[in-house]
Amino acid sequence: MFVSQAQAYRALGATLISLAVADFPGWVAGSKAHRAYLAATGDLIADQRYFAGMPLHRMASWRFLAAAQKWLHGNAAEILCEAARGAELPDELRLPARVDLIHCNHFFCMPAALALRADRACKIVLDTHDVQARQFALRNEAAWRMPPKATFEEMLALELAQMSRADLLVHLNDEEAQTLRRLLPDKRHALVYPTIKPVAAGGGGPDIIIVASANYPNFLSVAWFLKEVRPLAPHVPVKIIGNIDGAFRARAPGLLKKNADLFLGRVEDLDAAYANAAVILLPTTSGHGISIKTIEALSSGVRLIATPEAFRGMGQGMGQGMGQGMGQGTGIDPAALANVTLVSDAQAFAAELRRLAATPDGCVDLSSSHTRRLYDRCFSFEAYTNRIAECVVPLLA
Repeated sequence: MFVSQAQAYRALGATLISLAVADFPGWVAGSKAHRAYLAATGDLIADQRYFAGMPLHRMASWRFLAAAQKWLHGNAAEILCEAARGAELPDELRLPARVDLIHCNHFFCMPAALALRADRACKIVLDTHDVQARQFALRNEAAWRMPPKATFEEMLALELAQMSRADLLVHLNDEEAQTLRRLLPDKRHALVYPTIKPVAAGGGGPDIIIVASANYPNFLSVAWFLKEVRPLAPHVPVKIIGNIDGAFRARAPGLLKKNADLFLGRVEDLDAAYANAAVILLPTTSGHGISIKTIEALSSGVRLIATPEAFRGMGQGMGQGMGQGMGQGTGIDPAALANVTLVSDAQAFAAELRRLAATPDGCVDLSSSHTRRLYDRCFSFEAYTNRIAECVVPLLA
């Protein structure tokens, strides 16, 4: 997503300065973490790239120590904001060089963005990346925290306080946009669906696949599939791709052992995995915000069996104008997509899985499928770049 964001600004003619703000004390410019970040992000284009983090000596401040105490109770919002506030910003960025716009990602980076703007008259666009308090609360459910656990409401209050200091709030999904418009009615809002690099839409293959990384919502979703759906379609060959096997190794080793033949682990060529797919399964049961793996699956053009939750955040855009809110007006209805089957329970999921396994498509042109055309209209790089331009040009004027 950050790669696409940088490419969009470059395509619009911007001179781009990238600043990565570390979220852990000691991860400063020149550190091992800085070198690892650069090694992992060679595809992030920018005219200048910088890295900033909190030096260890700044941990002794009373603000950080207070935030650390709250973190023990599960308040991730507080500690992340303090890490950004304590980041040692590069001297080159503190100089009064011309900066026309700061595009900040995540509310907890706002303290660094505000420090950069201190002596400048530029605007700040904040990419909110879902309602993060929901993500923090979900993580707290599955992890030990010192009681009393931080509540969703207290983390949301801090999140909203940081958001209120931006000039424009950009939202990734419809659910997030509607929620934050209601909570911050006096702010400018824009719904901008994210874009990711599409999977090459070819002719399809024989495989039935699930693609999942090792986060907790994905673990819950795949566990539901293995416990509830798989026993109803035991002879249908399914491949589970991604490092989700690591989450099962840690959280449900018995379930992993019972289904070990299904897990392929991380693969080097994910495009090839999609190219060999006849059906992609999206057994999503939990999580918040828009699903990146659903967008990726849409771009492949392959037939999908999905729960309605897989399409969360892809509702009707508002289209109200810059003053109160901007929406894409897409009206995405997954039930209307010819190559998508929505199922609401395990029995229906298994029945559709058995049916599609018995009726292969054969050689088809997936580039013209309903899901691929939806990707091109709403989630392509061109669509994303146009939306970014619509948002930032009025601010620059």
